[in-house]
Amino acid sequence: MDRDTETKAGNLRPGPAPGDMRASFQRFLSNPYLPNILTLGRISAVVVVILGLRLFGGGLRVCQVVSAFYLVAALSDLLDGYLARRFKNESNLGRFLDPMADKLLVASALIMLIPLGRVEAWVAFLIIAREIAVTSLRAVAVERGLVIAASPQGKQKTLAQNIALFCLLYHYPLLWADAHKVGTVILYVALFATYWSGFWYFHDFLAADRAKDGKASAPKAAAREAQGSEGAQNPAPPGGAQGPAGDEREGA
Repeated sequence: MDRDTETKAGNLRPGPAPGDMRASFQRFLSNPYLPNILTLGRISAVVVVILGLRLFGGGLRVCQVVSAFYLVAALSDLLDGYLARRFKNESNLGRFLDPMADKLLVASALIMLIPLGRVEAWVAFLIIAREIAVTSLRAVAVERGLVIAASPQGKQKTLAQNIALFCLLYHYPLLWADAHKVGTVILYVALFATYWSGFWYFHDFLAADRAKDGKASAPKAAAREAQGSEGAQNPAPPGGAQGPAGDEREGA
């Protein structure tokens, strides 16, 4: 019995063609809900970080699990942004959830590391305060219709924060390095990068705001200039050469 006969008899089921598998995977990646699902997954990692460290302490196994969840969540930030841009699935909900998920993830890790003695409270306060300030400024920018592109400084800040917090969450020796010491050093680098990127965000906001005000005032200035030139071309008649009404008043 040849292959075709076996297939017809139901004894042999042909597998999916490679082209069909690629098309199915492409449809999966282009799902408009996938970026937001990944973002919500990143928010759920916040729950794992908080409950894991609060209920089970800072033992080795707990830190391994919590740091693994944090790492996956941080990497998902890169993936959901890429998918949204690649397949043009950006949405207002995603624009709202994505930065909020990033801030919640960083803030939860910083706060939960304070009672474990792995992060100084003042460092956590400064980083969280900056994030709140930039988030508030972003809301003002949206209200004014300003578009402020992501800066390289902001991406560097996010990278430094994620590496530092992953190391501090792991805490124990990892391969050849002391994860806690490495994370502490990178956290101070991240603190500097956090305020450096915040400075540039405020700078870009003020520049965009001034540019918008300048564009708004340009038509008014042009109108005033046009009125001035029209008045220069058509001067008002002298006082003695008024219209008929003026002549009648003088004769009266």
